[in-house]
Amino acid sequence: MRIGILTGGGDSPGCNAAIRAVVRRGIYGGHVTVGFEDGWLGVMEGRARELSHNDVSRILFIGGTMLGTSRTNPFKIDGGVEKCAASLKDWRIDALITIGGDDTNGVAHRLAQHGIKAVGIPQTIDNDIPGTDYSLGFDSAVNIVMGAIDRLHTTAESHHRVLVVEIMGRDAGWLALFGGISGGADAILTPETKFDIDRVVEIIRKRHSIGKRSSIVAVAEGAAPIEGMQVTQSAEIDAFGHKRLGGVGEWVAGEIQKRSGFETRTVILGHLQRGGSASAFDRILASRFGVKAVEMCEASEFDRMVAIQGMNITSVPLAEAIGTTRLVPPDLVRDADFLK
Repeated sequence: MRIGILTGGGDSPGCNAAIRAVVRRGIYGGHVTVGFEDGWLGVMEGRARELSHNDVSRILFIGGTMLGTSRTNPFKIDGGVEKCAASLKDWRIDALITIGGDDTNGVAHRLAQHGIKAVGIPQTIDNDIPGTDYSLGFDSAVNIVMGAIDRLHTTAESHHRVLVVEIMGRDAGWLALFGGISGGADAILTPETKFDIDRVVEIIRKRHSIGKRSSIVAVAEGAAPIEGMQVTQSAEIDAFGHKRLGGVGEWVAGEIQKRSGFETRTVILGHLQRGGSASAFDRILASRFGVKAVEMCEASEFDRMVAIQGMNITSVPLAEAIGTTRLVPPDLVRDADFLK
C-alpha cells in the first residue's frame, strides 16, 4: 500500500513519535509512507514526499511535527475537496492517516463521503476527544503545566502574592485540572462549570486567615465567570469557527486584587504547553497509535479513529469521535475540591 500521513491543527509533543511509528510499521508491512506537509493545506497543494527509515531516525524525542501543520479546512475553500481528492490520486494514496483533533479528523470523516479512505489518530493537549481515554500530547502538556506551577509556588511565597496561571483548554478543563492538582494549585477553574469569583476570593482569604501568604489559581483559557462569557482576544474566527481565546487570567487576577486587596499577578503559559520533548507516556502512546493505524489500513478499517481504553489500543468510528467534547467528569472536579 501507499499510505499518506499528515498532522493538522495545533501541534503537540508526540507527533513525531507517531509519524516514526507509522513509517517503521509501514516498512515492516512492505508499504510506502507519503508525508503531506502542513496538514490539509499540503494535501490540497500536493506538497508531499516519501518517507524512509532514515527520515524518521532520531525524531522520537523531538517535539513539534516534522511534517508541519496548519488549521486548513478544505470544506471552507472553493474546490478544496476536489483538490484533496486529485492530490491523493496523483500520489497514488491507498489510505490516509490523519493525526489531529476534532477538526483535522472531522475533515477526514467528511471526506469519506467522497471516497477518501482514512484512519484518525487523536492528538490534542486538551484531551477532549470522545472515545479515547487519552489523546496524544496531553500527558506531556500536563507535565509542563505541573512544572510551571511547581516553580511559581516559590516566587509567590517569596513575594506574598496570588498568582493566576492561565492554561490552555477551550471547552474542557482536563489540562487545567490535572496540571492544577499535580502542581498543588489552591483553586482550579475549568470551562465545564462557570465559576463564582467571590468564591475564589473566599478560598484565598481563608488561606490567609490560617497563615498562608500566597496562593496559586489555575484557570483554563475557556473558563468563564457566572456573570459573563469566555474571554477572547478578538472577534476573528479560524477556518473551523473557533475564536481565539485568551485574557481570562488577567480578568481573574484583576478581580481578585480588587476584591481582596492581595497583590495578584498573571502567568500565561501559552504555547510553552505545546513545546519540547514528549513524555515517556506520550512516546509509548504515539508508537502504539502509529502501529495500530497502519494495521487498520491493512484491514480496511477506515473512517475510524485509533483509541486507548484502559491499557488496550482499539478503534472507534470517527463519527462518534468528532462533533462533541469529552468533558471532565464531575467526580474528578469533586476530588480537586477536597484538596483545596
